[in-house]
Amino acid sequence: MKRDPSATSPFNIGQAAELSGVSAKMVRHYEALGLLPKVLRTESGYRQYTEPDVHTLRFIRRARDLGFGMAEIAELLKLWQNKRRSSAEVKRIALAHASDLGRKIEELTAMRRTLEHLADCCHGDERPECPILGELAQGREA
Repeated sequence: MKRDPSATSPFNIGQAAELSGVSAKMVRHYEALGLLPKVLRTESGYRQYTEPDVHTLRFIRRARDLGFGMAEIAELLKLWQNKRRSSAEVKRIALAHASDLGRKIEELTAMRRTLEHLADCCHGDERPECPILGELAQGREA
């Protein structure tokens, strides 16, 4: 049963997961990491999530979609929740992450070029000689 997102009563973990686009397992994980505050529980121990909890889960999911690590997400969450924050700190985190992504892209591009070069050198037939395996065995760059 889907719950109306504008409902004011608490959501169970499945509903919170569905509304936020995060799996129930990850909801528990984020709570264990402290990214999501401890939530209220029923007398029988079931978690009860509020709309702000779901909003926080959406924030975390979007940050993960952009490739931020858990430490960065924790820092961004603190800044997001601090209405007296400086946007300069948020920008610093975003630019540092963008720079890291740029380095990773360069590394992946170099790996792709090496593999394409090795594949071009390989006959890809019944012969046992294979420059791809030779390169892997040598451990040197192509």
